[in-house]
Amino acid sequence: MSDVSDKMQKCIDECLECYQSCLGTAMTHCLETGGKHVEPAHFRLMMACAEMCRTAAHFMLLNSPHHRHVCRECAEICAECAKDCERLGGMNDCVRACNLCAESCRAMAA
Repeated sequence: MSDVSDKMQKCIDECLECYQSCLGTAMTHCLETGGKHVEPAHFRLMMACAEMCRTAAHFMLLNSPHHRHVCRECAEICAECAKDCERLGGMNDCVRACNLCAESCRAMAA
């Protein structure tokens, strides 16, 4: 990826990792655990986080100047998702991926 800076590539990687983690955790851990893990607000947040991460990575890969706005929103959703997954427990990988993505996206949005 010749036109992508190291900082941007790191953010793309972390967004895709978070996308995979949120979607995978929601579809396996949350659905299988049930209860609070499948309550609409939590489940929607995880789906929104996964999609926002995928979208942020896509905008950076397009080298769109709009990636800054998308990354800003992605950071906000990831931080919210990390907090909610931490509150419910048992989703440490998702919490870690969301926090790393949020930090990376904040840097890209600056």
